[in-house]
Amino acid sequence: MGLVRLAGGLTYFIEEAWAIQADKSDGDRVFGSHAGLRVDPFGYFTTLSDIEMDATFDVKQADWRWHQCNPLEAGYDDSQRHWIWAQLGRVPLLDTAGLALKTALITEGIYLSSHLGREVTAAEIEAAGTEYRLAL
Repeated sequence: MGLVRLAGGLTYFIEEAWAIQADKSDGDRVFGSHAGLRVDPFGYFTTLSDIEMDATFDVKQADWRWHQCNPLEAGYDDSQRHWIWAQLGRVPLLDTAGLALKTALITEGIYLSSHLGREVTAAEIEAAGTEYRLAL
């Protein structure tokens, strides 16, 4: 598990397990300073004037509306269509390799932080290379 600080003051907590003794997960959650999201089932929760609010979100209806308002939305429906539309210049190509690298660096940072017993920076993670991995 790890606590990751991102640009713009965003922080996220990551908790993973290869095997866990639990009936089922109650879904992913995203927390913010004003509200949060529950991913499965998708819902919205917040405190408004000291009153707890919990709402559900119709994902299918929202997806239909987004497609009606933005015809380019279909360019992100699946990876093959996205690739073709990007090659045709209809939508910008998502940097999936860059996203995968950043995700791997975050995981590496959690391991490095654990190994060193302290918080580490992005520059330290990138500079560490394979040296510390050999020590593990």
